[in-house]
Amino acid sequence: MFAKLQKIDDKVLNNISKLHRPALNLVMKTASRSANVGIIWWLICLPFVIRPEWRATGINFVIALAFSHVMGEGLIKHTVKRIRPCHSLADEEQIINRPRFYSFPSGHTTASFAMVGVALLRCRPITCVGIFLLAALISFSRIYLRVHYLTDVLAGVVLGTTCGMLSVLFCHAIGL
Repeated sequence: MFAKLQKIDDKVLNNISKLHRPALNLVMKTASRSANVGIIWWLICLPFVIRPEWRATGINFVIALAFSHVMGEGLIKHTVKRIRPCHSLADEEQIINRPRFYSFPSGHTTASFAMVGVALLRCRPITCVGIFLLAALISFSRIYLRVHYLTDVLAGVVLGTTCGMLSVLFCHAIGL
């Protein structure tokens, strides 16, 4: 089964690499970098935490990001230890620097979809759509840049959304 999944992952990477163009490379690098250490998500949390009427949602976003980080980066990634696809590429094929840590699940995607999970349950539809579109762009950029496989990203979607939704349950349980 894992061999079959790897074959699909390789085929997806190969097909997406055919899309590479200088302008699109720049878009994808920018999207990916915006989520390095969760920068874009922490910036999005700020107005939610600052405005009193949105504060509970802002705190929920922060809890979701922390929970997803512990689960993805702290536990799963260092248990699975999957090597990234970029480690089999020549230097001239790289669009961004090779990340140092393991591949599964995608941390950028996990954090992004933790935000989606909270937004789905706590925000207006227009906010959900914006957060979802940004999360989807960031997630796709990780495959496009060949630092993650499709299955890394799909696992990040499931893990992040689950962490976001569980954090909403936790926040409701403690009265937020």
